[in-house]
Amino acid sequence: MTGFDLTGLLAERGTEGYELHARHLNHQLPRMLRTIGFDKVYERAEGAYFWDTEGQDYLDMLAGFGVMGLGRHHPVVRQALHDVLDAGLADLTRFDCQPLPGLLAEKLLSHAPHLDRVFFGNSGTEAVETALKFARYATGRPRILYCTHAFHGLTTGSLSVNGEDGFRDGFAPLLPDTAVELGDLAALERELKRGDVAGFVVEPVQGKGVHPTPPGFLRAAQELLHRHKALLIADEVQTGLGRTGDFFAYQHEDDVEPDLVCVAKALSGGYVPVGATLGKDWIFKKVYSSMDRVLVHSASFGSNAQAMAAGLAVLAVMEDEQLVAHARHTGDLLRSRLTALIDRYELLHDVRGRGLMIGIEFGRPKSLSLRGRWRMLQAARKGLFAQMVVVPLLQRHRILTQVSGDHLEVIKLIPPLIIGEREVDRFVEAFTAVMDDAHSGGGLMWDFGRTLVKQSLQVGRG
Repeated sequence: MTGFDLTGLLAERGTEGYELHARHLNHQLPRMLRTIGFDKVYERAEGAYFWDTEGQDYLDMLAGFGVMGLGRHHPVVRQALHDVLDAGLADLTRFDCQPLPGLLAEKLLSHAPHLDRVFFGNSGTEAVETALKFARYATGRPRILYCTHAFHGLTTGSLSVNGEDGFRDGFAPLLPDTAVELGDLAALERELKRGDVAGFVVEPVQGKGVHPTPPGFLRAAQELLHRHKALLIADEVQTGLGRTGDFFAYQHEDDVEPDLVCVAKALSGGYVPVGATLGKDWIFKKVYSSMDRVLVHSASFGSNAQAMAAGLAVLAVMEDEQLVAHARHTGDLLRSRLTALIDRYELLHDVRGRGLMIGIEFGRPKSLSLRGRWRMLQAARKGLFAQMVVVPLLQRHRILTQVSGDHLEVIKLIPPLIIGEREVDRFVEAFTAVMDDAHSGGGLMWDFGRTLVKQSLQVGRG
C-alpha cells in the first residue's frame, strides 16, 4: 500500500493550478485567461453547472468544446466506469478479442446502417488521421480536399486539412491537400477532375463561425466524389451524437451516406478519451487485406475497457433520455429566442446553427455613436467585440461561452445536451442585459473594450 493520497494532495496544493501551468505547461494559457478575466477557480461541477470556491454557480454553455454532451458526472456513466474497474477485466492484452469494443461498434453502427466497421482510437484528431490514411490507401491516391475555415484537429495529418493558417504556420511540409470554399461545388469538381483526390473531409456544420453546409451540398458533393472514385469523409467529432438535433449532422440531409465518419468528444462521457472512425466494409478490407497487415493501423490505448464502457453508457443515456430530440427542441427554442433580438440590437447581425450548436454573429452598427466605438475595436483587433460579450457573460452573469475562432465576431454556444428551458431563460436574460449595456450611451462594456484593446496590444508585443 503506497502513501499516495489524492484528496490530501489537492487539499494541500489545489490552489496552485495557474502557477503550475505557468511554470511547467503551456505558459500562455494562464496569461491569456488572466488577460480576459477568465482566471476562475472552479471547485466542482455537475450537469450543466460549475461552482467556484465561494459556492456560486456558473452555467456551462461550452461543454468542454463539446466533450460534455451529457453534462458533467452523469450517474449512469460514473456507474459504468465503477463497474468496469471493479470487474478487473484482462484489458489491452492486444492478443484477444474483448466483447466491449464489439458491443460499442455494433451500437454506433446501428445509427449509421450504411456503414459496417469501426476503428477505435483516443481522440477526434486520431479519428480524422484514421480516415485520411484509410481514404488514401483504399483509393491509391494522395490528395485530400477540405474546406476553408475547417477544423479537423492539430496532429500533422489532420493539420493538413485545417483551414486556418494560424494553426498551420510553421509546421510545413504537410500532406498534399487543397482547400475549397464550403458550398462551392464547381471548385470541388475542378479539383476532382485532376484524378488524384482520395477524399473530401467536411464538417456538416463548421465549428469555426458555426456555418451549416448549404442545403443539398453534401448530397451533390457525394455524387461528384463517387463519380470520380473519391470518398466522402464526414467529420462528426463535434457535431455527432445528437449535437445538431440528429444523431449525426449529415443526417439532416436526405440520401447522404458518407464513406467514413469520424466521432469522438461526447462519446467519452467526459471521462475517458475516445475516438472512432466508422467506415464501409470494402475500405476496411482493403486496409486490412491480409494477416500480415493486421496491425498496419492500430492504437496502444484504442478499445480500452474504460473508454468502451463510457461510450456504451453514453449511448444508453442518449436513448433513454431521448437526448437527440431534446437537443433539437431546446436548440430551436434557444435559437428562436435569440433570433427575436436581432431587430432590437443593431450590433446583432445573425443567429444560426442547428440543434444545440448555435452561432451568434455581431456586425457593424448603423448609428454614428456605436459605429465609432466599433471602428476602434476593429482597428485594434477583429473579434474584440465578441470577446466583450463573452467576458461580462462570465464575470457578471456567471455563464461560460466562447468566441468561435480567432478574428471572428461570433460567439458559439455548444452547451450540454441536457439543458432545458431554465437554462435557455438564464442565458437569454443575461445576453439581453449585456447587449442593453453595449447599446447604451456610455456602457460598461465599452470601458472594458478599451481595456481589452490595450491588453491585446500588450499580448501582441509579448
